[in-house]
Amino acid sequence: MNYEIKKMKTNMKNNLKENIMHAIFLIAALTSIIAVILICVFLFANGFPAIGKIGIFKFLLGKDWSPTDIPAVYGIAPMVLGSLYVTAGAILFGVPIGIITALFMARYCPNRLYKIIKPAFDLLAGIPSIVYGFFGLMVLVPITQNLFGGTGKSIFTASILLGIMILPTIISISEAAIRAVPESYYEGALGLGASHNHAAYSIVLPAARSGIFASVALGIGRAIGETMAVVMIAGNQARMPAGVFKGVRTLTANIVIEMGYAADLHREALIATGVVLFVFILLINLSFSLMKRRIVR
Repeated sequence: MNYEIKKMKTNMKNNLKENIMHAIFLIAALTSIIAVILICVFLFANGFPAIGKIGIFKFLLGKDWSPTDIPAVYGIAPMVLGSLYVTAGAILFGVPIGIITALFMARYCPNRLYKIIKPAFDLLAGIPSIVYGFFGLMVLVPITQNLFGGTGKSIFTASILLGIMILPTIISISEAAIRAVPESYYEGALGLGASHNHAAYSIVLPAARSGIFASVALGIGRAIGETMAVVMIAGNQARMPAGVFKGVRTLTANIVIEMGYAADLHREALIATGVVLFVFILLINLSFSLMKRRIVR
């Protein structure tokens, strides 16, 4: 009898603990969802009125951004293209290097070297963006200036720096995806006569493509959302891009540069710029999710 009573008390305590943990996890999940909803409500409530006042086509396709003119002109096409060009350059530089590095760390790197490289990449991920900006300003900008002329502050320089900044994200997630591939895939390829290189590149790497796509999506999200580093080395010229070695202004840079003194419609136009950036990132993530589903199938 006593045994059964103790067992019932133990079960009640376990159930109580499980209910408490369930409630904590539910609150944490709801907090995240509520935070996203509040951000969306704030952006859309403050941004859509400005787009309506300016005109959606004038705002999205306008080639001039002159808030001090009379009347003021708010066209974000130069910033949209600037963000696209800089992000595309970062992808071209960072994604191949990141994936190859992840494959090397997962399948080629000796343990002694891995113990050195892994913490180095973890440290690279923790460096503040302003420090990256100083590095780009003091190192990359002079190199670009000497090699290609101009001021050195350009799409090319910003792309290289952002490519370096997204490397830790791509490398860490891609490496985890590659290591998650069952060892039987690799061993089966070797058993069929494949070499180590062929098994790694043709069997293991394609099998990890779902996680690799996720790493690329996160890397793109960081690249397009980066602000301080881009402000310091991109040139910040609110004009249509004239070449990869010319200055440009991105959507994030446009917001951070002018929000401090903006008022009335100017401020609303900057918030509307944030809406465009937010929708743009959502579309990118949705596109990668659809691509990943098709690949998995």
